[in-house]
Amino acid sequence: MSDDDHKRAAVMNRRALLGASAAAAFAAPLGAWGAAQAFPFKPISPIDFSEFPICKASSDTSALTGAPRKLKLSWNAGAVCLAPLAVAIEHGFFAKQNLDVELVNYSGSTDQLLEAIATGKSDAGVGMALRWLKPLEQGFDVKIVAGTHGGCLRAFVPAKSDIKGVADFKGKVIAVGDMAGPDKNFFAVQLAKIGLNPDKDVEFRQFPGNLVQLAVQKGEAQVGLASDPLAYLWLKDGEFKEVGSNLDGPYRDISCCIVGVRGSLIRQEPLVARALTQSLLDAAMFAAQNPDKAAKAFQPYAPKAATPDDLLAMVKYHTHHHHPVGDQLKRELKTYADELKTVSVFKPNTDTAKFAERIYADVFRV
Repeated sequence: MSDDDHKRAAVMNRRALLGASAAAAFAAPLGAWGAAQAFPFKPISPIDFSEFPICKASSDTSALTGAPRKLKLSWNAGAVCLAPLAVAIEHGFFAKQNLDVELVNYSGSTDQLLEAIATGKSDAGVGMALRWLKPLEQGFDVKIVAGTHGGCLRAFVPAKSDIKGVADFKGKVIAVGDMAGPDKNFFAVQLAKIGLNPDKDVEFRQFPGNLVQLAVQKGEAQVGLASDPLAYLWLKDGEFKEVGSNLDGPYRDISCCIVGVRGSLIRQEPLVARALTQSLLDAAMFAAQNPDKAAKAFQPYAPKAATPDDLLAMVKYHTHHHHPVGDQLKRELKTYADELKTVSVFKPNTDTAKFAERIYADVFRV
């Protein structure tokens, strides 16, 4: 980055963005949130981009020229782990790349979201790898260009439970909000890794997402699975304890959320796709180094029950410093695909190396 770039502050008026209602933020899974509503914002003050290192070499390239390129980016407005998207708006990272990005709170299934991106109703989206990979097998014209962070899937049990980890799940009922959800897939894989059969040695039982906690509380299930912010909020008062997460072991260095971009945008306007990806990488790094500012930027979208301290704790918990691209991203996608084969989400004969190659794109090699 040049000295001029360091001195130049990006100023951007906050747009009226689509956000989830509080009820939808609590009840719906990632990629299937309720009806959106507009949040009015005030203008922001300039920031100095020199206060943190920029990710990736393309940061030192010139921004797109001409009028700002308008794009639509679909997200789950209630997911605290996506706080860097709010950061990218509030702190001008999209504007720095000469992008005019509208964040759209998507309501619908993952298949519908991917179809919306593939057909141009949206230009890009952010979601969980363990939810997206199976639908991507269908051949949607959507390419994964980056991971955004790790963490946000948790297993919890009553505080007085004897269950200490995944090995103790054998013979238990596990409450989930979605039988195809990323939390169910993740912990099914963990069971398989230690030699337990997730179809026979445990019983996954589905409950409405916001009632998973109640099911465990009433003893209808002995273990609950959820993602933040729900999981964090259920754990904070000490009635429950965490017995597993997707930050355990090697998963601390694997992203759980990913960015998908319309394939035709990458082919026809590769510099636009690169600029969008760079904005998100820079915003993620900013969030990692400035969790207080990231939490504040996300506050307008947060569930009402989440305090500023809650948001700060979650931003610090999620690994926003980890946002792979290129070959590293492709390796992580292959790892997830390999693991999903072990629990029969993918067929045993799936060539996961070819699959990962097909669904990803390195937008920095243009």
